[in-house]
Amino acid sequence: MQYSSLGNSDLKVSRICMGCMGFGDAQNGQHSWTVDEAHSREIIRRGLELGVNFFDTAIAYQSGTSEQYLGRALRDFARREDVVVATKFLPRTPEEIAGGVSGQEHIARMLDKSLENLGMEYVDLYIYHMWDYQTPLCDIMEGLNRVVRQGKARYIGISNCFAFQLAQANALAEREGFAQFVSVQGHYNLIFREEEREMAKLCAQENIAMTPYSALAGGRLAKRPGESSKRLLEDSYAQLKYDAAAEQDAAVIARVAELAERRGVSMTEISLAWLLTKVTAPVVGATKLSHIEGAAKAVDLTLSEAELGYLEELYQPHRLVGVMAQNTAQDAGKRHVWSTGNQKI
Repeated sequence: MQYSSLGNSDLKVSRICMGCMGFGDAQNGQHSWTVDEAHSREIIRRGLELGVNFFDTAIAYQSGTSEQYLGRALRDFARREDVVVATKFLPRTPEEIAGGVSGQEHIARMLDKSLENLGMEYVDLYIYHMWDYQTPLCDIMEGLNRVVRQGKARYIGISNCFAFQLAQANALAEREGFAQFVSVQGHYNLIFREEEREMAKLCAQENIAMTPYSALAGGRLAKRPGESSKRLLEDSYAQLKYDAAAEQDAAVIARVAELAERRGVSMTEISLAWLLTKVTAPVVGATKLSHIEGAAKAVDLTLSEAELGYLEELYQPHRLVGVMAQNTAQDAGKRHVWSTGNQKI
């Protein structure tokens, strides 16, 4: 395993971040493809054996049971100081807004609940899961700064935002003396490269770590044409993100399969090796031991400039989807009411 600094922080993270969205009690969540605690523990333990020290979860994943599974496993298999734990919080609910709960109060409550779920006194990275258009930015940034000063979060990150929003937030933080975002978790992979337009340039200039989710496009970049999996068949949100562009993406995926066969490696290794040339640490979801094993192998695979160009050559621009499409609607002045509980992202 290789390691890197996480942006402008002193955190040293493995080049692969284990995404824990697939861990948790499916009865308390929306994802039928999640794995139970026994299997989650096996995967987490194997990740640790392979050198993975960076783990990403969220209070929204399976009603908090993802956090619970991760916390118990790390307590049994690792020393707290040897791992980097990230979790995320959602925007205020309509009920909280109606009840006058401020952004700062909301952040404090969410983090305290996450720490309870994890069984930890602090998280290394606390991530603003998606932009809250109904809460003043200063309220959010002051709330995040407060939990950093209290020692409940070492650093803060952001997810699902536009480059101008990240720049605006960090400029405000710099002006007010608040903690700044050291990382961004956006939607980025070989068949969805829209982050390259502005976000990647901003992050390179400001030394903000990119830790993208959907690194394998919900499994599409790991499967040859005709191959399937339970998640491919049942993950309706991934279908929303990728099915509309499936025809244009097929050509890129075919090149991944071709190059994998030529190099004698898996498609997972090819897809992640490409992404590792662009970002600090992709978040790779794992619901099988083979998922984290394949991801770890990708760290040691070097693609030539010709191979990188071959993979990139056929990409076509994509429309924004999922949360970022909702953000676009928000920017256009359309109101969106966030649900509580297991908001899919």
